Amino acid sequence: MIEARTMTLNMGPQHPATHGVLRVQLELDGETVVRAYPIIGYLHTGIEKTAESKHYYKVIPTTDRMDYLAPMSNNLGFCLAVEKLLGVEIPPKAQWARVCLTELTRLNSHLVWIGTHALDIGAMSMLLYAFREREKILAVYELVSGQRMMSTYFRLGGLAEDLPADFDQRVREILEEFPSKFDEYEDLLTNNPIWRSRTIGVAKISPEDALSCGFTGPLLRACGIKHDLRKANPYSSYEKFDFDIPTNDGCDVYARYLVKVQEMRQSLRIVRQALDGMPDGDYRANAPGVILPPKERALKEMEALIFHFKIITEGIHPPVGEVYQGIESPKGELGFYIVSDGGPYPYRMRVRPPSFVHTAALDKLCKGGLVADVIAAIGSIDIVLGEVDR
Repeated sequence: MIEARTMTLNMGPQHPATHGVLRVQLELDGETVVRAYPIIGYLHTGIEKTAESKHYYKVIPTTDRMDYLAPMSNNLGFCLAVEKLLGVEIPPKAQWARVCLTELTRLNSHLVWIGTHALDIGAMSMLLYAFREREKILAVYELVSGQRMMSTYFRLGGLAEDLPADFDQRVREILEEFPSKFDEYEDLLTNNPIWRSRTIGVAKISPEDALSCGFTGPLLRACGIKHDLRKANPYSSYEKFDFDIPTNDGCDVYARYLVKVQEMRQSLRIVRQALDGMPDGDYRANAPGVILPPKERALKEMEALIFHFKIITEGIHPPVGEVYQGIESPKGELGFYIVSDGGPYPYRMRVRPPSFVHTAALDKLCKGGLVADVIAAIGSIDIVLGEVDR
């Protein structure tokens, strides 16, 4: 009598093909995955707990470090939540600038994803091409904030500073160059027989299972479900922008690739509208005692200087209550739940991170597939462990 036995294999936590410090405990029957158990915590930062000991303004830099490929998306989600708690109205110019920069952030994240995901599967040149384009977006980050990654450019009430004079020109250069680059990506991958054989039918999940697992963002849309918070629950004036929601009913790695490539094209479309319709006016809300006054006013007006001093030293005191604000980050729904007890610090902050939710579904995605396809599955869900282990 032959005894059926399985083998347990640890992938990680330093495996070069995983996205961050992730350990996956695999149970294998030959080369077939019987069980894939993700083990997290190797990159734990305690950002949520840290926020409870910081003034609201000082929490913003910590959000950059969750999904470090989408810092402005993280900034936006937190700022919108606190602004909702305060009841502050944001000037139109600040809202449109936020939309423009958040969509550039979506491009930034997707470019890193397509480059590293293709590299995982063996297409090395894609990484070089994607990082070539990403460099232009990082240059815009540096232009507006002085930082290439941890920008902290969005502030409560608007922006840290007004948009630079050459912002429009620099972003329009991206709008002109990127469409042809995306064509190159598709020429390299979309009909490539090796790429198709490594992605089509791999890590499939049904729409019903995707919903029960809490999928959002491109992963959910790659299951044919047309849901996007920018349309379903608009924020920061997204209701004024015309764009499509790409979907695909393939439910596999290849479908997620197709959806994200189309999302990059839609982001360019939104950025162009934001530049063409950028309103004039203030870049920060006028709410003395709650929102920091612009630096130029604090240097010239005593009243503004006093408000600046009090907010920095004493913090702001939102009314007692709780609020949740979700945004459509590059990876899915990123939500901030904040409880205020009326003090200068958040009484409680809890983040709903898409990467954490999607990592939990790794077993369902990998079960029944080959061990070689585990890397394709991990790459397709586009996780950042800084967001998982926040």
